[in-house]
Amino acid sequence: MAEKPKTPEKAYDSVWQALSKDEAEAETMRLRADLLIALRDRVSAWKLTQAEAAKRLGISQPRLNNMLRGQIESFSLDMLTRLAIRAGLRVEMKLRKAA
Repeated sequence: MAEKPKTPEKAYDSVWQALSKDEAEAETMRLRADLLIALRDRVSAWKLTQAEAAKRLGISQPRLNNMLRGQIESFSLDMLTRLAIRAGLRVEMKLRKAA
């Protein structure tokens, strides 16, 4: 039996590129993931109950729980930026010309 020709594997720079429809969506997901991780680390460092941490961030405890469990689809880039600022984090964006 003849072997099937192998399809060249596509290389991705990030998991978000592999999962997203286009480059813009991939970059937005990467930014959201970075913010979510930073927020999760910050909230964990507070050593507060979820209810206390949620109050500090101005969100409900179930919403905080979603964030801590990494439910990225539940949070827009705008909302994560607002939460980061409320958590005392400084958010910066660097732009450069695409390769």
